[in-house]
Amino acid sequence: MQIPRIGVIGGGQLARMMVPPAVALGVELHVLAETEGSSAAIAATMVGDYTQFETVRDFARTVDVITFDHEHVPLSILERLEAEGISVQPPSKALAFAQNKLHMRARLAQLDLPMPAWREIHNADALDEFIAQHGGVAILKTPIGGYDGKGVRVVRSSADASDWFETIERLGGALLAEEKVSFTRELAQLSSRNPSGDFTTWPLVETRQENGVCSVVISPAPNANQTTLDHAAHIARTVSEGLDVTGVLAVEMFETTDGRLLINELAMRPHNSGHFSIEGSVTSQFEQHLRAVIDLPLGDTSATGPAAVMVNLLGVDDSNDFVRNYERAMGEHPSAKLHTYGKSARAGRKMGHVTVVAENAAAALDVAQAAAEVLRRG
Repeated sequence: MQIPRIGVIGGGQLARMMVPPAVALGVELHVLAETEGSSAAIAATMVGDYTQFETVRDFARTVDVITFDHEHVPLSILERLEAEGISVQPPSKALAFAQNKLHMRARLAQLDLPMPAWREIHNADALDEFIAQHGGVAILKTPIGGYDGKGVRVVRSSADASDWFETIERLGGALLAEEKVSFTRELAQLSSRNPSGDFTTWPLVETRQENGVCSVVISPAPNANQTTLDHAAHIARTVSEGLDVTGVLAVEMFETTDGRLLINELAMRPHNSGHFSIEGSVTSQFEQHLRAVIDLPLGDTSATGPAAVMVNLLGVDDSNDFVRNYERAMGEHPSAKLHTYGKSARAGRKMGHVTVVAENAAAALDVAQAAAEVLRRG
């Protein structure tokens, strides 16, 4: 059998974390990185601009299937690759919904999936009307390009978004207004699907945010009842099949004060909420993604222990890269698994993470946070 060659567009930490399972699976991993010295430099076989068709096509011709570290490759490029017979997983028709939040909301509505109330906004009057209908406040998002809290605002009048209206054409020609949901916590359901239609899920997890960026993930989500677990898995399957997603899918959700689940965001790739799975699951999200995109049988996603907690290492300044105290953190907290992403330091940047598997979530969180604090002292 010919060794499969998987090409990943994007040289970030997600591509970096695909390297170990690729070695274990015996597949070749090629990476098209944006710059020299990227997080995934160890596997970067090409450096170039993923917005240039010729660059992406040259890269695609060296592999058997294309997949992604991020969702920003222009759809027109992916569609041209597919027209030339190149396998793109997930396909462009699925990524269209990940790249545009308005398209996502419209498709999820067609699938009768639970979401916050929303409206496509073209002008200030429409936004003011929506705000008035939803208690005097709304969440406003740019439909393209936003992530980790970027491209999202709490607004109480159209004046709060005057700059976005001035450049609305560059933002996709419209904005997305959503009701400001009263929720008790944020949850994420990770799943995977291959082109043959096989489907698996990981445990539902609770995510905690810091300045709009995920800071803690707890698996399984504490105190989630069976109805919630079944509903979350059903939502993930409906999204995956309804949008024809292949590979890993993350569905980020709000759990409301009355117990409902409302879809917030989608990601069609390995996701921050699933990093715990490297140590916390029989099959990690990274191994599963590789299996899925080349249509191999999917792996067992059972937990390796009663609870797993992941703590993100978020940059605090421009000097601490979180490796100076690595040895001390390992010595003081031997059960903690430390991951660094090989990035230059920057405030708020995801620089790495710590995972702990333990008998309960509280114990795992204590150790993970303690190890992270040692690393932060830099």
